[in-house]
Amino acid sequence: MDSGRRADAYTVHPRPARRSAVARPIPLEQPVTSTDLDTAPDTSERYPELLELVIVSHWLKTPHWSSDIPLESSHPRLDALDDSGYVRLRDLEQPIPESEYLALEYMDWKSGGDTNFAPVATADGELDCRGFWKPGDERPDKDGKFTSNAERCPEIKRYVESVGANFGRVRVIKLEPQGYDRALGQMHRDDNNRFNPPDQGWVVRSWLELTDYPDSFMILMQQNDDGLPDRETEVHIPLHRGSQFVLDTQRLWHVVCHTGDGPRYALISSFESGPALEHWIQAQLPEI
Repeated sequence: MDSGRRADAYTVHPRPARRSAVARPIPLEQPVTSTDLDTAPDTSERYPELLELVIVSHWLKTPHWSSDIPLESSHPRLDALDDSGYVRLRDLEQPIPESEYLALEYMDWKSGGDTNFAPVATADGELDCRGFWKPGDERPDKDGKFTSNAERCPEIKRYVESVGANFGRVRVIKLEPQGYDRALGQMHRDDNNRFNPPDQGWVVRSWLELTDYPDSFMILMQQNDDGLPDRETEVHIPLHRGSQFVLDTQRLWHVVCHTGDGPRYALISSFESGPALEHWIQAQLPEI
């Protein structure tokens, strides 16, 4: 595929999206963000069939912690995401220089695969991958403060500020290669709106691809009535360099299948829904 051309998202199993939720209390911690990977030896190369069994049982069975995260609320939301939960934007004309994201300080934080994250904006400006709801200082994923990493990536910082909307967590993700079946085992929804007052804008996330892997793709699915991903709503978004899109990751189950031969980097930013973000999205839509 010519990475200079914009590849459209495509539906794997076309069917109208459904929005449903299982009402359960929100768990205190989300297991997908655990950094403890050293509790057992890695036997995946010697026993790939065991790894496959673990993935299938983890993904298909309830309860799953993502199912506990609320779907419905009275928060103001974006019209652009109402139909499908995501919107593709036109590709960024001037890609972010490689020197910006390779120079950042990364932390060992696991979410959606073998990942490391470089915090660019956090709740208090410290290098921290956790959510904004630290005990005794609980707050919604908004009003982020730039970290020391932001000084190393001025173009990324300008990009985030150019949106003009209230931002929360801003991070660069480094994801090692993982195939489709392995990726499915890491599928999840995000708890973006914990402690977010119901009269304030719903928090969503934007993606900007920093590396060029046009054969890798984001997997998206709606939630079914059992609180699990609905395979019949599966959509793939290609991840070539400069690809931009906005997702309601609290609504959509998502994960990346990365087929490349090296790490994939992307900028992930939390933004509050409202007129500013809606205006930016409209200005970034592809020309018809």
